[in-house]
Amino acid sequence: MAQQEDIFKKIVSHSKEYGFVFQSSEIYDGLGAVYDYGQMGVQLKNNIKKYWWDSMVLLHENVVGIDSAIFMHPTIWKASGHVDAFNDPLIDNKDSKKRYRADVLIEEHLAKIDDKINKEVEKAAKRFGEAFDEVQFRETNARVLENQAKRNQIHTRFAQALNDSNLDDLRNIIIDCEIACPISGTRNWTEVRQFNLMFSTEMGSTSDGAMKVYLRPETAQGIFVNYLNVQKTGRMKIPFGIAQIGKAFRNEIVARQFIFRMREFEQMELQFFVAPGEEMKWFEEWKSIRMNWHQALGFGAHKYRFHDHEKLAHYANAATDIEYEMPFGFKEVEGIHSRTDFDLAQHEQFSGKKLQYFDPELGKSYTPYVVETSIGVDRMFLSVMSASYCEEMLEGGESRVVLKLPAALAPVKLAVLPLVKKDGLPEKAREIIDNLKFDFACQYDEKDSIGKRYRRQDAIGTPFCVTIDHQSLEDNTVTIRHRDTMEQERVSIDSLERVISEKTDMKYLLKEIAK
Repeated sequence: MAQQEDIFKKIVSHSKEYGFVFQSSEIYDGLGAVYDYGQMGVQLKNNIKKYWWDSMVLLHENVVGIDSAIFMHPTIWKASGHVDAFNDPLIDNKDSKKRYRADVLIEEHLAKIDDKINKEVEKAAKRFGEAFDEVQFRETNARVLENQAKRNQIHTRFAQALNDSNLDDLRNIIIDCEIACPISGTRNWTEVRQFNLMFSTEMGSTSDGAMKVYLRPETAQGIFVNYLNVQKTGRMKIPFGIAQIGKAFRNEIVARQFIFRMREFEQMELQFFVAPGEEMKWFEEWKSIRMNWHQALGFGAHKYRFHDHEKLAHYANAATDIEYEMPFGFKEVEGIHSRTDFDLAQHEQFSGKKLQYFDPELGKSYTPYVVETSIGVDRMFLSVMSASYCEEMLEGGESRVVLKLPAALAPVKLAVLPLVKKDGLPEKAREIIDNLKFDFACQYDEKDSIGKRYRRQDAIGTPFCVTIDHQSLEDNTVTIRHRDTMEQERVSIDSLERVISEKTDMKYLLKEIAK
């Protein structure tokens, strides 16, 4: 685990050093849990968003996009349940004065028990070698069974307390499990209380006439209140979806793990409207589509898993997360929820406006049910960086740090490098860039040795480097170097566009998921 934490620290450091992510307001000592994307980061982020947007809107005839405002009428958040129910259970340690989410403390305690069990299994696997039967060992080993029973008992109590919103029992679990504050090491806890996560501000010119409004904590409600506008103006037939990418804001008390949990973040959401009774079929369908989207990036199927929710939100009748194995464990990157007709029914009630869909085939009106897929852009960005970061030892004892980014997502697709800064080579390199810059993000670099220039491009994940040498002037060929294998081949300048396009064009990735 310590090794994984070291890797995570290296990813954070690498993100800053190479212009991917900066601490926001850094010259003023930073603003907690708010980050800025640098020149490389914004390109990678935009490419992730394009991959998602095109996979939704281009590949599905019945999905369209919108961009709704961040400010919305405050009654929307009353209708959605956010004013009354958008809370985290918080607990303070009286000695360290630090505040924690009670549910996270318990989840981390359960994870420690899981680690104990897995260590027993690993030790036995080493001892018995190929003859080891893991299933039998888990079912018969006394220490494993004892820890599993302890875990199951805590987990049952925890799920019950969450479902009942029983704050007293959440605190009792923390006391009974002897969970200590990571900073003070003491178990001197306050009561658990609820804390609303929405940022509020005022809209209007005077304090008397100002209206309290909220920064949206999710983008979904902007879709729900516009669903009928889109349906009518786009002549959409159910089932259909509305996609949106946009900023959301949550006053997270326990914001940590770099860009994994932030106060200002970006979401990519699809709300898919279906006929009542069809929602579970579409829930399973979108689970499959979304997992396929993630796995098409080539990081390995074993890095992903579904995690069904212990406690369903007030609006859901089914919910699962797609989790990715970050350096700090499996964590949610996307949520898929069957939201029933809760949102539209609530907005109908609170607005007094009819939001039903008239189904011409059935000849009747009904309130559609909704299946949602919601993915955090920043978490997706972190999972891509984590999967791509690689330290390699090379022949001769040299090493390199390389970001093995999927080529379609890489911020820079092609670096053009003149071997020397004379003899017309820089001019030839510029000519190549001028021809290719309409198709690809290109970089020109003439400083330092060719080896150092390769390393710089490896560190930002550039899939191809093209070197122009004296032979290039004679026969119009260049050396193209492949990032992952470091293999080099001679190709004609005329074929560069085709060669690079075949590996880096987003359409080839989209064709992969459309199969």
